[in-house]
Amino acid sequence: MELQLSNLCPFNLDFTLSCGQAFRWDKRGEWWYGVVREKVFKIRQSGNKLEFENADISFAKDYFGLRDDLPEIFSHITKDKHIKATVKKFKGLRILRQDPWECLISYICATYKNIPAIRQMLFNLSKKFGDKTVFDGLDFYTFPTPAKLAEVNMKELAECGLGYRARYISETAKMVHENGFRLEDLRKTSYEKARKEMLDFLGVGLKAADCVLLFSSGKLEAFPVDVWIKRIIIKHYTSHFPTEFIMKISSKSSLTNSEYERLNLFGRRYFGNYAGYAQEYLYHFERTQC
Repeated sequence: MELQLSNLCPFNLDFTLSCGQAFRWDKRGEWWYGVVREKVFKIRQSGNKLEFENADISFAKDYFGLRDDLPEIFSHITKDKHIKATVKKFKGLRILRQDPWECLISYICATYKNIPAIRQMLFNLSKKFGDKTVFDGLDFYTFPTPAKLAEVNMKELAECGLGYRARYISETAKMVHENGFRLEDLRKTSYEKARKEMLDFLGVGLKAADCVLLFSSGKLEAFPVDVWIKRIIIKHYTSHFPTEFIMKISSKSSLTNSEYERLNLFGRRYFGNYAGYAQEYLYHFERTQC
């Protein structure tokens, strides 16, 4: 299937799938392969044309954020020289609309882990508890459902290399499965209410909650703060904070909840309703400079 993109609303597939927001996509030659819900999805980009298999146009537009008006978003977030430079370099990067269940477990796994380690944990979970499917002669695994992970014992989960996260994932699966918590409904609620509900899950802190809301629930005002965003603020946005505060957060590796909230609130107020886009452009730019 093919989808012609508009010249007026840019999209860059490589930037979008390699910027660290999703963990189960792989590029083989010109094609990207990923498992979204129960299907293997294959896609490549040639200029303004997308070619893909095993999904329809509506799904592609939703998943890849192709309905987001990037020129309008850029007009809101390009408040200074630094963000303008990041937008210019990675123009076309879009925020995905991932499956909220997989996204939630992904960001529970992401606590204090780098991207290769997160990918390995998610692969282990999928291979051990998901369903195997073959596509283009390659083996893929669907992500295990809440019902499946709710019935798995801790020893089996620990074998996936999750460490202390095994308990978090087990309890989260039970909460979603047994209590009938519908993660999809978070799209319909306000950012503040959705964030509060996310924090009820064991192992979900402020950053994980913001990531899940941004990358799966369309809460584009969410502004996750991690070590990279803290570094960016210290390098480029110190004028928005008292000197003592900047010195304090510069002297340590982690943030207290109140410090996180202060940086998060700055991002949401400064960049506005599309702060999440600003965050992802800044984050990807900073990572690629190292």
